[in-house]
Amino acid sequence: MDGTKRLRGSMTALVTPFCDGEVDWPRLEALVDRQIEAGTDWLVVCGTTGESPTLTVEEHERMVDAVVARSAGRCQVMAGTGTNDTSTTIRLTRTTASRGAEAVLVVTPYYNRPTQEGLYRHFAAVAESVKLPIVLYNVPLRTGVDLLNDTVVRLRDAFPHIVAIKDATGSVDRATDLMTRCDIAVLSGDDALTWPLLALGAVGVISVIANLVPSLMKSLVTAALEGDASSAQRVHRKVYDLATGLGRFGPNPVPIKTAMAVVGWIKEEFRLPLCPLDGEARADLERVLRRHEILTQTAI
Repeated sequence: MDGTKRLRGSMTALVTPFCDGEVDWPRLEALVDRQIEAGTDWLVVCGTTGESPTLTVEEHERMVDAVVARSAGRCQVMAGTGTNDTSTTIRLTRTTASRGAEAVLVVTPYYNRPTQEGLYRHFAAVAESVKLPIVLYNVPLRTGVDLLNDTVVRLRDAFPHIVAIKDATGSVDRATDLMTRCDIAVLSGDDALTWPLLALGAVGVISVIANLVPSLMKSLVTAALEGDASSAQRVHRKVYDLATGLGRFGPNPVPIKTAMAVVGWIKEEFRLPLCPLDGEARADLERVLRRHEILTQTAI
């Protein structure tokens, strides 16, 4: 596929539902169905929001299999394969490429704090191992390392199938600079900045809150990509208020999974070291949902 053309739109970074310590497979299928019914363009599995660092290799493989099978061609699937070890990342990426995913999302190697040359060699080794479209993922606040634009440009020039970057730097200036320097597709990695980045030339978002409000995020991205600035700005205000409102209750995916549990879509269950909100924070989160009239949504 021409990843630069098809890697666009409203993409949901799926949560991983758990039940008594195990992946809740029936619930995962229900979440996939709901996303597709809402018009989501891509499902992103085994990413940060999916608590990928706590999934076993077997669970990772089965997650990809389950989402690809349930999607059944109705929605495109991207899978996170990045780790802080290059050889492990290559193995996961190769395995994912053979399981029907249409693109992979590869985060910068966390904890190791490699140099820019180390980052280049890491992503180059991954790119040399597969021909599947690759989406770089830069989220310095979590990983402790920042993939600089110079390195992104270098990677894009060397590997045509490195087609996009999920930008979670929180910097509109950084994204703008990158878009002036090369043709890599930029995807917002921050719900609250989706409209500003789309207005500047980004082509989509990998969204957290779309787990909860997929139709809302889809309407924002559609309006922006179709040039309907008035509608996009109006929806952006709702997205911004919800994203920032939920985001203050702790690290992703704790707030979004808590919200989904409150509505009745999944169990309020995490894997350590993540843990549930305390009672006061949970009550405050419910007030955010009530303000956005989300508590009235139908359970699945």
